[in-house]
Amino acid sequence: MAEELLIKKYPNRRLYDTSSSRYITLEEIREMVVGGTPFRVVEKKTNEDITRNTLLQIIMEHESGDGEPMFSIDLLIRFIRNYGENTQDSFKSYMEQSMEFFSQQQGVLSEQLSKSATGNPSELLMDMGKKQLDVWQQTQKQFFDAMTGKPKK
Repeated sequence: MAEELLIKKYPNRRLYDTSSSRYITLEEIREMVVGGTPFRVVEKKTNEDITRNTLLQIIMEHESGDGEPMFSIDLLIRFIRNYGENTQDSFKSYMEQSMEFFSQQQGVLSEQLSKSATGNPSELLMDMGKKQLDVWQQTQKQFFDAMTGKPKK
């Protein structure tokens, strides 16, 4: 596994990559995320970890940019409603599991499409869709069980 890069944020809001000894942009940090490069962003003066804030800043820039936003107003409202509620931990867990499942399925789809010459592509997609539905239903059940206090099986 690659070594975690240390990015320092200076008071002038510039980001400094300590491994390459140069200033970088938020776009370069986004490229690190996409490329799977581990990194941590810290405030230069206090050494406070601000990685999360930096990632939120990248999301904000992309959501307010020229392209099509990923989050609808309705989805953002639903996110906000869960802050501070007793369901916040369950919602967070549900979202993390959903994103993990989505990432796994992207990998499976890519793999299946590369092997499509050996099988019927429509059958592969139908099989994958059934597997997605099964996992999605299981994830929803866990979420609702956690909200209602039912024990895990």
